Amino acid sequence: MNISDIEVNQKNIEVTGKIIEISPVKEFSKFGKIGRVASAILKDDSGQIQLTLWDEQIESVKKGDKIKIMNAYVKEWQGEKQLNIGRYGTVEIIK
Repeated sequence: MNISDIEVNQKNIEVTGKIIEISPVKEFSKFGKIGRVASAILKDDSGQIQLTLWDEQIESVKKGDKIKIMNAYVKEWQGEKQLNIGRYGTVEIIK
C-alpha cells in the first residue's frame, strides 16, 4: 500500500517507507505507569504520514531507516492522519 492511499479508520495496514524525522520523546503517566511516546514522519514516493511510536518502538527505529509496518491502523488527531502500530502491529527494518 502507498502512503497516499491510507485513509482515517483503516485497519490492517501494511506499508513501507523511510523515517525522515523523529520528534523528541515525551513521557506520560497513565494508570500509575510511565509511558513514552514520539512522533515520526514516514515517507514513500506517494507522500508522507505521521507515525506514532510507543515505548520500545521508539528505540527500534531511527531517522533514515527504511521500514515495513504490518497490521497498523489509522486515527485522526488534530485534523491529521496518524499511523499507529499498536499492540498487534509490527515494525521491520529493511536492510
